[in-house]
Amino acid sequence: MKIKVGDIVTIISGSRKDKNKRAKVLKTFSQDSQIIVEGVNIKKKVVQDPQGKKNMVNVEYPIHVSNAMFFDDKSGKGTKIGYTHKEGKKVRINKKSGTELK
Repeated sequence: MKIKVGDIVTIISGSRKDKNKRAKVLKTFSQDSQIIVEGVNIKKKVVQDPQGKKNMVNVEYPIHVSNAMFFDDKSGKGTKIGYTHKEGKKVRINKKSGTELK
């Protein structure tokens, strides 16, 4: 999967409230091709504390990787990520500008 934890992504499809949001990736699930993005796809969940009291908590649920795109600060738009080999190592690059990513 080309999107990693800590990347800033923009949401390109999904619900009205989440579309075009920019946020950080918190967790990735490579087997399912899903990611959890900060503040995106929030649902309410009822959780019970040790005393038996029920509380409603906002939980971020995973979205599919195809619904998110890496956000490039220089161009201010989403961009694709590619790979290239440098000095025997596989390095991620920004396909629009060709710059190397961390």
